[in-house]
Amino acid sequence: MDGNARINPYLAGNFAPVRSEDDFDLEVKGEIPRELRGALFRTGPNPQFEPRNPEGYHWFTGDGMIHGFYVGDGKVSYRNRYVRTPKWRLENEAGKALFGGFNPMAGDPSVLGKDGGVANTNILWHAGRLLALEEGHKPTQMNPRTLETIGYDDAYVDRTTAHPKLDPTTGEMVWFGYGVGAPLSAGMSYGVTDKDGKVVRRDDFQAPFASMVHDFMVTANHALFPILPLTGSLERAMKGLPGFAWEPEKGAYVGVMRRDADVSTIRWFNTEACYVFHPLNSWEEGDKIYCDVMRYDVAPLFPKADGSPGDRAAARLVRWTFDLAGSSDAIKEEPLDDLDGEFPRVDPRVETLKHRHGWYAADSKGAASIRMNALAHIDLATGKRQVYQLDGGDMPSEPVFVPRSADAAEGDGWVTAVIYRAGEDRSDFVVFEALDLAKGPIATAGMPRRVPFGFHGNWASF
Repeated sequence: MDGNARINPYLAGNFAPVRSEDDFDLEVKGEIPRELRGALFRTGPNPQFEPRNPEGYHWFTGDGMIHGFYVGDGKVSYRNRYVRTPKWRLENEAGKALFGGFNPMAGDPSVLGKDGGVANTNILWHAGRLLALEEGHKPTQMNPRTLETIGYDDAYVDRTTAHPKLDPTTGEMVWFGYGVGAPLSAGMSYGVTDKDGKVVRRDDFQAPFASMVHDFMVTANHALFPILPLTGSLERAMKGLPGFAWEPEKGAYVGVMRRDADVSTIRWFNTEACYVFHPLNSWEEGDKIYCDVMRYDVAPLFPKADGSPGDRAAARLVRWTFDLAGSSDAIKEEPLDDLDGEFPRVDPRVETLKHRHGWYAADSKGAASIRMNALAHIDLATGKRQVYQLDGGDMPSEPVFVPRSADAAEGDGWVTAVIYRAGEDRSDFVVFEALDLAKGPIATAGMPRRVPFGFHGNWASF
């Protein structure tokens, strides 16, 4: 491990890149359910070359690498490939890093104004397409079996969120973009892709201020846009200060609009300064909208506007209520759980609808860190929580639910995840009974090496 890893923790340990592209058949312990067929795809930052400024490297800016765990007939195989974005190709040809991460002025002059997309944040299956996503560029289509890069889907025209929502009733993919029109601006887009993969809507609007809008909320009839005070500023970046920074004095807003309405109808609700990377799910009942979200008091992983270090923070699950018939624009908030967590997920068949079950990665030590050490399940009907605790420095990925069958009850199925085994410096693909996490995995497929910490993944049956 070189000195760069000692300078920046996001270049060390299991954050450090794995630069080989491999194909493995994995040894299975336990029994993979015969009904479990398909693939768990995951993505995350994996810089192809040492960053230009290792000390200032931000985890969010590394090149995307897709990891595929292919499951069928009780067996598991693994394949990983870089997403060959225009940035990846330029740097691969040069044999070194050229781009400057969040600060375009920190890049090599030869790439100033060129496409710096990384496709490192999410990977999902919609309308027969595997899409690698990040919030600054168009979706990148991948071959689901070979993981070869097909290229940008130009139907999206401009930057598109890494967190679209799939409507289980209509088959639509509902999405947004931020920083539209100019980098680090307040410009946003709202869009819809139909069940056949055709982009049928994209409308632009202005947010109250430029914000990192990592995710959003969607119900059967509404879309909600959180504009929280992790602010963007090109002027700040041009001065050598953080492009994105925590500015709580800006306040916190959530815009609410009907999915079939014009963007000019957005109604802005407000709450105290906070940050949400990921909601669990949202739904509506009458004139009220409910959003279960992982809420931070401050945005972690980012500095303050003057460049000084940000504060440590942990997220906990809360419920936001929006009263569309009321005269107040205040958001009501109530706690749902007292365990620190992140990467919350529901059964995808109830996304945009009222849910009972949720799963998330958890931190049982309360360390206010993104280094989770457990997986948790919460039953919102009973209030009971189950936790599968990891020891010895082992850490899980985001849990991904797979239903036992198309018509199985909500929560009846499996949770899949990737666990980093710290003592052995390698990873396992694991399968749990979704409603009994506490008993541990029913099957484990061992990797010969590690899978670096990443962001998001989804299951695909194809």
